[in-house]
Amino acid sequence: MSSRERILGRVRRALADVPGDDTPYERAVARGYLREHGERTVEETVDLLAENLADYRAIVHRTDAAGLAGVVAGLLAARGASSVLVPPGLDEDWLTGSEATRVADRAESTPHELDRVDSVVTACAVAVAETGTIVLDGSPDQGRRRITLVPDHHICVVRVPDQVVSSVPQALERLDPARPLTWISGPSATSDIELDRVEGVHGPRTLEVVLVGCPAPR
Repeated sequence: MSSRERILGRVRRALADVPGDDTPYERAVARGYLREHGERTVEETVDLLAENLADYRAIVHRTDAAGLAGVVAGLLAARGASSVLVPPGLDEDWLTGSEATRVADRAESTPHELDRVDSVVTACAVAVAETGTIVLDGSPDQGRRRITLVPDHHICVVRVPDQVVSSVPQALERLDPARPLTWISGPSATSDIELDRVEGVHGPRTLEVVLVGCPAPR
């Protein structure tokens, strides 16, 4: 008897005394969850996203479409990045102002090769305001999951307001569960039993999020 057969046998025995007309699992528990907590305007939702991103120690920048290339170039220059990893579907105009050498997202790249790259620039699938979370789904403008985990500096561009939602339920409605989803809330960090925080353990040490489509708040 295989392990699968043993497990299924236990499940059948556990369900043996369940009436045939018992409430189906899908309706057994009330799931009237709130879709969002409170009512906000678009501007307030974007402000909440920026606030929660910063609370997670991400660095937030705001610009309009015309200023995006300049912001990205400035961030790479300030970082001293001589190389930048670029997903195949990233808008080339985003990097027109940067002199950093572009590195392609290749399936055969080793972790050591990725570790030598200074920065990575990606788009995102959706951003969740209430949790300060950026979600990547492996689309061409985001690339493979590992390119945002190995390099030490990640610049993520969020289109405002199209890619910003208030809550996780709203984000899930936009995402394909069959895709490789990566949920990011701030730079990678962990802490020991004495709560000494260390960043960059499981991913980039620095996360910079550019909200494009909105001017900086006055």
